Amino acid sequence: MTIMPIVVTGATGQLGRLTVEALLRRGIPAADIIATGRDIARIKDLADRGITVRRADFADTDGLAEAFAGADRLLLISASVPVGERVANHRRVIDAAASAGVSLVAYTSTTHADTATTVIGATHSETEEYLLDRGIPSVLLRNGWYLENYTSQLPQILQNGAVVGAAGEGRISAASRADYAEAAAVVLTAEGHTGAVYELGGDESFTLTELAAAISAAARKQVTYADLPVPDFAQVLAAAGLPAELAEVLADADRGMNRGEMYTDSGDLRRLIGRPPVTLAEALAGAALHY
Repeated sequence: MTIMPIVVTGATGQLGRLTVEALLRRGIPAADIIATGRDIARIKDLADRGITVRRADFADTDGLAEAFAGADRLLLISASVPVGERVANHRRVIDAAASAGVSLVAYTSTTHADTATTVIGATHSETEEYLLDRGIPSVLLRNGWYLENYTSQLPQILQNGAVVGAAGEGRISAASRADYAEAAAVVLTAEGHTGAVYELGGDESFTLTELAAAISAAARKQVTYADLPVPDFAQVLAAAGLPAELAEVLADADRGMNRGEMYTDSGDLRRLIGRPPVTLAEALAGAALHY
């Protein structure tokens, strides 16, 4: 199979950069990868390695057309912008991809986007519907929660002796960014994925109570789970310095977790990457130096 250039949006972010690296590992020549982002100074090192680097701002229709020129396949990584702007931004990317004549768009959605009740879920559902309505061959990568969402909080968790959330005993099928990136690289470089909807997550789900226990075991320090009502959790996040809207969105995500919206036992991630995904225990062990 001959693949013309593959565009990775959001290459200035963590998932995008990891996907670029995964494409290279799968044998895609650097010259056939187009890495895009708003601040391309952050990916100058990719240009130095022979990768085409182009500026792409999801709010800039003309710029998107230039960024996607000549592309064959495109990874649309959901925008990290205020929730109210996400769908419009995604639509502009999809329109630009259609105009560029791409043969496949892979979109990083969220687990159970079609039935999710969260604010985040609604933006993904609307984007999925728009992508399908445009008739572009597509793959839906419904990524679950990141393990890094928790490992990045380890210093604060250990300082406070508590995981704080509003997820109750809902099970979470989290996986590492690198595993999600590898799955994206697989669908962008192999045939047979067009039209697929993949529910992606780790093989071993956990509750936040179990997360606290796992951190306790790894750090040898007692950590408990403090389950709060959703509004109270939003207030805690805001008091920690998060913008009020983001705090409410994240607290709402925990509400969705309580409903099982971040749980999947599909096995799709393991099958796509050809091995078991990184587990919570492995992620905690890898983050040990940051305790």
